[in-house]
Amino acid sequence: MNTTRSRMTVSEDERRVLERLVRGRNCPQKVVLHTRIVLYFADGIRKAGIARELSTSRPTVDLWLSRFAELGCDGLLRDAPRPGGRKPLACEKEAEIIEWTLQRKPKGQTHWSSRTLAKALGVGSTTVLNVWHKHGLKPYRTKTFKLSNDPHFVEKVRDVVGLYMNPPEKALVLSVDEKSQIQALDRTQPSLPMKKGRCGTMTHDYKRHGTTTLFAALNVLDGCVIGQCLSRHRQDEFLRFLRTIDRETPKDMDVHMILDNYQTHKTAKVEQWFAKHPRFHRHFTPTSSSWLNIIERFFSELTSKAIRRGVFCSVRELEQAIIAFLDSHNQDPKIFLWKKDADTILAKVARAGQVLCKEPSCALH
Repeated sequence: MNTTRSRMTVSEDERRVLERLVRGRNCPQKVVLHTRIVLYFADGIRKAGIARELSTSRPTVDLWLSRFAELGCDGLLRDAPRPGGRKPLACEKEAEIIEWTLQRKPKGQTHWSSRTLAKALGVGSTTVLNVWHKHGLKPYRTKTFKLSNDPHFVEKVRDVVGLYMNPPEKALVLSVDEKSQIQALDRTQPSLPMKKGRCGTMTHDYKRHGTTTLFAALNVLDGCVIGQCLSRHRQDEFLRFLRTIDRETPKDMDVHMILDNYQTHKTAKVEQWFAKHPRFHRHFTPTSSSWLNIIERFFSELTSKAIRRGVFCSVRELEQAIIAFLDSHNQDPKIFLWKKDADTILAKVARAGQVLCKEPSCALH
């Protein structure tokens, strides 16, 4: 057998074997392709023509012609052995990556990146990322938290969570709060719309046109929201919103209101109003525990879907956008389900307290 740049000589015995492979019913298609490449080239067809005729690439043609030239027909039957994979990371090195991630910090920095830690330990950044992923480590992320020091934390948690998971019959449960200081922001330049291959854009700087406060009450049972935009959030505005709730709820039903500890909710005038309206019952969340007030979840939806990317040239435009979002929400209300019972929450808080304090009970005081 001889090969040249444009021609290959195949012996009669080799041709018989090659033709048998092409005609064989049980021959894998990839072997048939390799065989056809050799036969076509032996018949004088150029490599570019072979690639075009067999719908393959020129490097593939070169590869199998060289394999045939080196190993004969046997070289067409199987792929060349592939190099072995990377050696697994030694347990000692993996433990070192974990120890450095958890116990040390880079000089002059607050946390490791995969590249800085890889450079310090003499490994690849991908290796560091794989170890972090395996053990659930994310040094580049933090979460905020605060343990409540409310002396009645346990009682308040059981009270509020009980309203969510086992609401009283023939009564309304409303999660009430104010979203204050909502800014009417106008951009200094027009935004560019989203298009294929590019997200929408908006300038990073803005013009302020004033603020408004949204008073809102979320019906825990059906997801509807009673909302009212007011210029400030003093006791007068809160009383005005309470009168709105009184008008828009059935008079024959008790109303259980979940509130935070903002002083406006406890002034003398507010106390007098609740004394004159005995069907209203207040349930306060523990201090530093806004996460217990489920309306915060609705406020998050409002911010992300109607405010953050909006452009408002006046407070009036901002309030119109908020009311439009409320109307749209109430046409197809979304119920926010509370799934964690009080015992689960209290156990988690106790575990956090054990980590942070010498006395396990300090989280609850």
